[in-house]
Amino acid sequence: MISRVRNVVNSVMGGLAALPQPPERPQPDDLELKYPYCRPEFLQLSQDEIQVSADHVSRPIMVPREPNRLPWSAGYAEVINAGKSPRNEDQAATTQLCISRPARTSNRNTNKANNKGNNGNSGEDNLQQEAMTEETEEMDELHFTYFGVFDGHAGTGAAIMASRTLHYHIRWVTFVQTWLKDMNDLLLLIHVTPITLVLICNELLMNVRSAARILYDVIVKLEDSFNLPHTIQIERERLTFRITGGCTALVAVFVLGKLFLVNAGDSRAVLCRNGEAIPMSRDFTPESERQRLQYLAHLHPHLLSNEFTALEFPRRLHKTDLGKQTLYRDHTMTGWSVGTVTEDDLKFPLIFGEGKRCRVLATIGVTRGFGDHDLRVYDSHCQIKPFLTAAPEIQTYDMLEQRFGEDDFLIMASDGLWDVVANQDACNVVLDALTQFHPQDPNRYTSAAQELVMHARGTLQGKGWRRPAEDKPASGDDITAFIIPLYHYGNQ
Repeated sequence: MISRVRNVVNSVMGGLAALPQPPERPQPDDLELKYPYCRPEFLQLSQDEIQVSADHVSRPIMVPREPNRLPWSAGYAEVINAGKSPRNEDQAATTQLCISRPARTSNRNTNKANNKGNNGNSGEDNLQQEAMTEETEEMDELHFTYFGVFDGHAGTGAAIMASRTLHYHIRWVTFVQTWLKDMNDLLLLIHVTPITLVLICNELLMNVRSAARILYDVIVKLEDSFNLPHTIQIERERLTFRITGGCTALVAVFVLGKLFLVNAGDSRAVLCRNGEAIPMSRDFTPESERQRLQYLAHLHPHLLSNEFTALEFPRRLHKTDLGKQTLYRDHTMTGWSVGTVTEDDLKFPLIFGEGKRCRVLATIGVTRGFGDHDLRVYDSHCQIKPFLTAAPEIQTYDMLEQRFGEDDFLIMASDGLWDVVANQDACNVVLDALTQFHPQDPNRYTSAAQELVMHARGTLQGKGWRRPAEDKPASGDDITAFIIPLYHYGNQ
């Protein structure tokens, strides 16, 4: 009886078509590259020149052959690392746009008529509204200038993608969330090309808003564009394209008479005015973000996979330390306290090391940026991405409150420069280089950028790179640097 039932079941199951199986996710190495390896477009390098620039022995410094391709003839220079990675993992981008107000019938007369017929409005309110309307109508154009430095790690994919797409996300987020109010506004923009979807869209020019509110919106949208769209795009497209590694991001946006410095990572911006170095960003490293990382581990201890401890100790603890007193600190402390060593304290610390050797989960030395979605602790299932964030810090500098000269500039550079050059020293190197050129020389800032990168790279002596003038170790990392003159924008 049992064998007969078995035969019936087998015959029925054999006649059924095989159930469809979900396709297996391809391995990352089998996917097509989202963007092929390249250098910044404004360098105008051929494939042969790109290969020459990748020489780890001579480390040639690459500069634009046509400085006027950069806004304000800004200076730019880059150099590959001394062998840390096969390719230069830094990337850079810049763009400059002007937005004109589309044709639209002014509602100024209509506003006046409505104000006269409205007994609830005082004469003072009417005058104030008319003045604000006139001021808005005078804003026929907005100028938007963008510079970006992206320091890649563990591959070039994320940095290249950020350099190609981040400025579009900044434009789109601001456009959709702030200025596209109704269908009439949409109809106005039907014939507008995508290139005009910029940081502040045309609706800004037709709305009565205070300057403070406008600038607040700019800051909020800059932060939103870092936090959501670009991160989501990388996370989504990595399933169909090969997007390797991660990157930090440092962006400068000149708009509405302001300089906005948006930083997520350990690249740095320094403004030099009257010979004085003014920091415009701060480095985000495992050391500087210790409390944020520890607090995250405190809220979600499962992220440590029972392999790490969130506490920090002055040194690595061992079994011989069990039951002894030691210094420690957690997410609530800026100083140290004393506690007794337990078994959990013997696990590897969430943050370990000092300076450039400090690591999160013994793996990565940066805490903010894009990418790294597949990054895990070696020989473990512990994911690192939950501890990383793309949330930026935004600094604002009023360009209208100062008068700038030809020797006032902004330095934007990856950490390969700042690892060996202090802020004021970098400004001094650039100032010395600028004195060698006439203020109207279009190559002035390019030569200054080249001199600054050369100062950090040093020369190959014996078994390492050193800076001869100071007899100190030079940088073996990728170096990328912008020198942006400020008088062009500040004095417009």
